Amino acid sequence: MINALLLSISIGIDPTIATVAGLEITWHGLFTAIGVVAGVAVSAWLARKMGYPEDMIYNVALALVIGGIIGARGLFVLENLSQFKDSPGDIFAINTGGISIYGALIGGTIGGWLYAFLTHVPNLPRGADIAGIGGIVGMATGRIGDVINGEHFAQTTDWPWGVVYTHVNSPSYLRFGPAALPQHPAVAYELIGDLVIFALLLLIYFRVQRAGVTFFAFVFLYGLLRTFVSFLRLDDIVFLGLRTAQVVGIASMGISLPVMIYLLRTSPREERQDRSVRRRVVPEEPPAGEEQSAG
Repeated sequence: MINALLLSISIGIDPTIATVAGLEITWHGLFTAIGVVAGVAVSAWLARKMGYPEDMIYNVALALVIGGIIGARGLFVLENLSQFKDSPGDIFAINTGGISIYGALIGGTIGGWLYAFLTHVPNLPRGADIAGIGGIVGMATGRIGDVINGEHFAQTTDWPWGVVYTHVNSPSYLRFGPAALPQHPAVAYELIGDLVIFALLLLIYFRVQRAGVTFFAFVFLYGLLRTFVSFLRLDDIVFLGLRTAQVVGIASMGISLPVMIYLLRTSPREERQDRSVRRRVVPEEPPAGEEQSAG
């Protein structure tokens, strides 16, 4: 273990920004909210370029966000039931932290797809591509709050950098104490990885003319990222020496890779589908000089 790191960052920020009317406003909650706004904004921009109308865009986004919040908190609670057996009311205290990114992805996907299916949103695979790009932006933004909060614990590091949480209210300080050794900034690694994935998804979206490929690339790349980053975290081992995020990540890669290969090997139909979106949601006007027949 290298005791004198070249770059040991001390984070002494209180995870709670303020308390208003008994409600804690935390950095975690703030950046989660900003992440939702940022992700929706990016997806809405891409959806407008596809010709989707405003009301359709934001209705799908609302269903996706609601599903994501329910899934994020629900999976976290299931993974940590012992924390809530004495205080079940804390299950709904999502503003204080404690969410599962994979729960958010699963819940958001179910919510968005279900709403889009029931309301007959055209070209669902292309819509999923757009949602995936916005989703990774939201996840990267939300991780800023996790870096400040210090609720995700990582292994001590012998690399030339590390992070130490020094505020008495930080979950990392409460767990490791004032004599804590620098730990890997594992959540920061994921934040950087999310930004790299965002750049790759944009490249795939604009270069690969196969609807659905971008979404499954998102699932594959994020699964790959979490599988490796989780080796540095101190989450509970659940199966064959792996953590929950790794099990889900490996399963995600196993599902998404053959689907991507299948989509890339099939005949391209996106140009026709993309034009069909515009025809179905943005009615075309008749050419100048022609009148529509009555009745």
